[in-house]
Amino acid sequence: MSAQALKQDPPMAAVVHEPGPFDSWRSSELSRTSAGEPEWLAAVRAAAAERVQTQGAPTSKSEGWRYTGLRALLEQDFAPVDEPLTALLPEDIDDVLAPGLDAHRVVMVNGRFAPELSALADLPAGLRVSSLRAELARDASALAGRIGAVAGEGAHVFASLNTAGLDDGMVLAADRGTVAEKPVELLHLSVGMDEPRVAQPRHLITLGDGAQVTLIERYASLGDALYCTNALVEIQLGRDAVLRHRRIQVESASAFHLSGVYLSQGANSRYDGINVGIGARWARTDLVTRFSGEHAECDLQGLYLAGDKQLLDYHLDVRHGLPRCTSRENFKGVVHGKGKAVFDGLVYVAKDAQQTDAEMSNRNLLLSQNAEVDTKPQLEIYADDVKCSHGTTVGQIEPEMLFYLRSRGIPEALARRMLCLGFAEEIIDALGHAALEAYVSDVVGRRLEAAAI
Repeated sequence: MSAQALKQDPPMAAVVHEPGPFDSWRSSELSRTSAGEPEWLAAVRAAAAERVQTQGAPTSKSEGWRYTGLRALLEQDFAPVDEPLTALLPEDIDDVLAPGLDAHRVVMVNGRFAPELSALADLPAGLRVSSLRAELARDASALAGRIGAVAGEGAHVFASLNTAGLDDGMVLAADRGTVAEKPVELLHLSVGMDEPRVAQPRHLITLGDGAQVTLIERYASLGDALYCTNALVEIQLGRDAVLRHRRIQVESASAFHLSGVYLSQGANSRYDGINVGIGARWARTDLVTRFSGEHAECDLQGLYLAGDKQLLDYHLDVRHGLPRCTSRENFKGVVHGKGKAVFDGLVYVAKDAQQTDAEMSNRNLLLSQNAEVDTKPQLEIYADDVKCSHGTTVGQIEPEMLFYLRSRGIPEALARRMLCLGFAEEIIDALGHAALEAYVSDVVGRRLEAAAI
């Protein structure tokens, strides 16, 4: 399958700024040694490093970062993870597992594959799961041209940083016609170290024609350490392939989280993606979709819960460049305390993308006067035979509904929790796995109980 590389906006002029911690992070990544790397990977890194130098850090004047304050992130002095953490035992991660979830499991600790914590012994025929480092060591030539094949240069400088400093990740490949009965769980686990660290995993997901896989991608932490995750996922779906992708972010309350999912869909393929953002002090997720074949379907849903002093930010870029493709975007948010959420969604329909069917919805609940939501759903349409719509709402809990529950003896805090869970239920139920639904519902419920409302 041919994949359309995702091209970035025209490069910005070099940014001149005073030296600071961001420069330290940048310099440490750009100086990462590449001894023993294949020439093609060294060239990919070098090109990304050059882009980083040119792009500089975004500012509030950058359109894609207008509502996303970067000061807290840029003040940190993150260093890359140099050595794998090998002291963990399987029982040490029991508290972060989703009870009852039966899945093949890949565990990455601080961005490095941890085979002793993973469970990949019974993979079905036609499904291969490995670490990026292992695949590069085994046959680096097989990955030539894969890194950046879908993401291109990425959406911003942090994608370039990931490419310049990529260290490990997961490589998942499903052969033509493979149907995986059990899901694959990719657990990113962060553990505090002596100094703040940045992990930059790079994941390559390829489904052959007619393959069907469920991938559950989770971000969690042991403890409340300060660290940064800067992950990038590249997905290629062949003709008639189906990927059910669940992404659950419950990072440390002190953590910073950046992730980008770059998707190329072949003809008649289906991508069913659900994103849940609950943790981290500061988090931004970019979801970028391109269609490389007609009659493809992309379904993006999301639920975010931003509490006091949290920023959760979702950016969608869905581009219909071919006729007769369908996309659905449905995101819901609950914001309380002094929390802030950003939803910036774009659906672009090119002139030749006739008979496109696209719907975008963003609905939000504000539980306090100091909570903030910046929502910007956008349709950019150049074709004339389309069916497209978008809408957004920002509101509060209906006083009548709260009064009804309280009049029946339910305490106010519990009544608010019940109403918020009812609002979020549509997204939670769509996860499609009872154990995962129960896990997310429990985490959301506990966060709401402790909410500063």
